Amino acid sequence: QIRLVESGGGSVQTGESLTLSCVASGWDYSNAGCMGWFRHAPGKEREQVAAIDADGNTSYEDPVGGRFTISRDDAKNTVSLQMNSLKPDDTAMYYCAARLGTSLTLEAGRYNYWGQGTQVTVSS
Repeated sequence: QIRLVESGGGSVQTGESLTLSCVASGWDYSNAGCMGWFRHAPGKEREQVAAIDADGNTSYEDPVGGRFTISRDDAKNTVSLQMNSLKPDDTAMYYCAARLGTSLTLEAGRYNYWGQGTQVTVSS
C-alpha cells in the first residue's frame, strides 16, 4: 500500500523557518515522476505550493517563490519543503502528494497519492 507521511509542522513566529518532510513507502519511489506540496487553510481553497519532477526541475506558486525551496532525495524516498521568512498567511495544513506522470505540474487533480497533512501555524 502506497503511503505518504508528512512531518515537521509546528507553530512559529513571523519570519522564522520550518522544514517539512514527506516520506513515501510501499512503492518504488523512483517511479514518482513528480512530487508536490499543497496547503489548505480554513475558509480558503486548497492552494498549490511547490512541485519537483524526477530531474529536479521545480515550480512554485507566486506567494511562496523566493521563500520556499522544494527538494527530493530519492535514496531516502523523501521530499522536503524548506520554508523561510514565514508569514501568518502561510498558516495552513500542508500536504505532500505524488503523481506517477513525469510532467511537472501544480494541478492537484493530476496527483495520484496524498498524505494526511502536517499543520503549520505562523503567528505575528
